[in-house]
Amino acid sequence: MSTVCIASHDAGGAEVLACYVTQNGLRCRFALEGPALKVFERHLGRVAVEPLSAAIVRSDWCLFGTSWQSDLEWRAIDEAKRAGRRVVSFLDHWVNYPERFERGGVRHLPDEIWVGDEEAQALALGHFPDLAVKLVPNPYFAYVEREIARYSFPHTGERALFVSENLSAHARLRFGDERYWGYTELDAIEYFLLRLRDLGIERAVLRPHPSDPEGKYDHIVASHPRVAEVSNGKPLLEEIAQADLVAGCESVALVAALRAKKRVMCAIPPGGRVQHIDQRRGVEMLRDLPAKWRASA
Repeated sequence: MSTVCIASHDAGGAEVLACYVTQNGLRCRFALEGPALKVFERHLGRVAVEPLSAAIVRSDWCLFGTSWQSDLEWRAIDEAKRAGRRVVSFLDHWVNYPERFERGGVRHLPDEIWVGDEEAQALALGHFPDLAVKLVPNPYFAYVEREIARYSFPHTGERALFVSENLSAHARLRFGDERYWGYTELDAIEYFLLRLRDLGIERAVLRPHPSDPEGKYDHIVASHPRVAEVSNGKPLLEEIAQADLVAGCESVALVAALRAKKRVMCAIPPGGRVQHIDQRRGVEMLRDLPAKWRASA
């Protein structure tokens, strides 16, 4: 059996890679940083982490994620190709494809890109017409559909989960403007909380992104003490299972919630730019709800 080098930093990409590794029984060397380590240990148990260079040279080929918080995978592509290793990058989202492979105007591309669905495949082919783009059904969604069945909670239709993204930090890092998309995650949360009564929701749990600093949403909870609380750190799928409605902006967690057969809502406020989430995915747009729902907006 060949050995594969896994390099990953951000949580979203790590979920996809960890599920792929477990579902296919790969023998791996791991170069993990940041949130990815906890993700892999949740799926695999204790993981031996090596320096990137060592993991690459001790492997036959490489399977990397992509990150906006780190340049780990960007560096890994260059180093692996210099070492003569075949490199595959597995994309875990539907946006910002070129930016995932560029730092400071320098682009490092893999030998092959894997994507989890046909929409992502079409997008990747449009951005990288000279690269091989392979459709590999998203292993994380298969994991969601299996694991969500383990949870059973009573439902009243009155509890929501808001899955946040660190959009402002991402936009500031990549574009120099935290409002590059016309809104921030704080705007979206405030908009959602103001619309709760329209939705018949009594209580909303705010789930921070793994890259969010501690206490980031405390001021929002203080402003809406009767309806909002911050997640206590339960696993994402448990919180999805417990919720009657799952909301957010354009997180992969929204698509995971659809796979869990939840009502799912995009809370990008009016004036904010929508990149990929739309009704075709089964996600309702809060700002597009019929006028009868807008009495308290």
